Amino acid sequence: MLELMPLLLFLAVCAVLLWGYPVAFSLAGTSLVFAAIGALTGMIEPVQLNFMAGRLFKIMDRSTLIAVPLFIFMGLMLERTKIAEDLLESMATLFGKLRGGMGFAVTIVGMLLAASTGIVGATVVTMGLLSLPAMLKRGYKPELATGVICASGTLGQIIPPSIVLVLLGDVLANAMTEAKSQGLQTDQVASIGDLFMGAVIPGMLLVIGYMMYIAFVAWRKPQAAPAMDIERSELNQAMWRALKSLSLPLILIVAVLGSILYGIATPTEAAAIGAFGAMLLAAMRKQVTLERLRDVMQSTVKTTSMVFLILIGASIFSLVFRMYGGDEMIRHFFTDLPGGLFTALLIIMIVMFLLGFILDFIEITFVVVPIVGPVLLMMGADPIWLGVLIAINLQTSFLTPPFGFALFYLRGVAPKQIRTAQIYRGVIPFIGIQATVLALIAFWPELSTWLPSVVG
Repeated sequence: MLELMPLLLFLAVCAVLLWGYPVAFSLAGTSLVFAAIGALTGMIEPVQLNFMAGRLFKIMDRSTLIAVPLFIFMGLMLERTKIAEDLLESMATLFGKLRGGMGFAVTIVGMLLAASTGIVGATVVTMGLLSLPAMLKRGYKPELATGVICASGTLGQIIPPSIVLVLLGDVLANAMTEAKSQGLQTDQVASIGDLFMGAVIPGMLLVIGYMMYIAFVAWRKPQAAPAMDIERSELNQAMWRALKSLSLPLILIVAVLGSILYGIATPTEAAAIGAFGAMLLAAMRKQVTLERLRDVMQSTVKTTSMVFLILIGASIFSLVFRMYGGDEMIRHFFTDLPGGLFTALLIIMIVMFLLGFILDFIEITFVVVPIVGPVLLMMGADPIWLGVLIAINLQTSFLTPPFGFALFYLRGVAPKQIRTAQIYRGVIPFIGIQATVLALIAFWPELSTWLPSVVG
């Protein structure tokens, strides 16, 4: 029975989540019930529960996590300055004369918003409100239009500065410490800055893959992505508007990412620069009011509280899981597999992909990665390579039906004539593109490790 308890705990948490209870309370409550059962039946020592307080204080002591509310504040403030509206309007005009031009514009704006705001929900909703009606009016196939918007909106998951990479960097750093305590001999670290650098090339590969697919559809089915009739004078005006809209956000992106990439600032310090810069940018665009500032700060507190509450619940789950010997069970399972690291990584990527159908990226990051991370690192996985693979895999959780958050965001703002089935069909090719990029990075780790090694 003791050997089955870790598996029963995991299944019980999944069942409670599917029942509809909040994630943080499902993780913590179910784990505490199993801890009580173990203490009453003698399967675990009650004194082990004393470690719980130390784990919670350790979470409060992680200075790297200060970057989370700062990046959230930066993204929300930039989203309120209506940069996306100006960029979409000017980019759509610039690329409008090309077949699939509006699709290219949405992808590029999604990339720019990912590097500045990094908030998937805000990006998908904004582009859904602004570009989807225009794309449908010009004859774009609904599946292509909705797929491009959803996929481009999720680029904020992988293109730094990304909240996912901040959380993954912290979790992988703890996994590295755990692996070293179990005998791993290495001087390598898995810092958030390294993950930011490692995610740059994979993020660009995703953007290129999206645009290649749009170009292919426009070539094979011109009626699915028609060109626009635009006069020369409109192009000149659009070019000027694009330069004007891009200048200040690009300066902020360079200031935040450049300070990290060149070692001038830590990710936490860069997040502070970004938050301050976002306020300055909003002030220069005359978008700062007391009411808007209050709204951004309240939203930041709500989102941050949700993230940290899930982190606390996941820490309690991880502790109880280890009390029952779950970490040893996982380690023996993967080390006994034929094929070594490759087989273990393949199984974990498939499991994470399937969990993405029912769980959010935060739950997967805080629940699954602390369990499998030390095992994979002990088996020889590079922490940066592993972090980028997990980040791209988690990105698909926003697109996979039926619970992909990007699908819900777009469904909420899409016109009534757009059916949910069309949105689901539209994202399938982009899920395939993400899986292809994931496979490329798995077979060529240098795609994620080369830039950190050069800059480092």
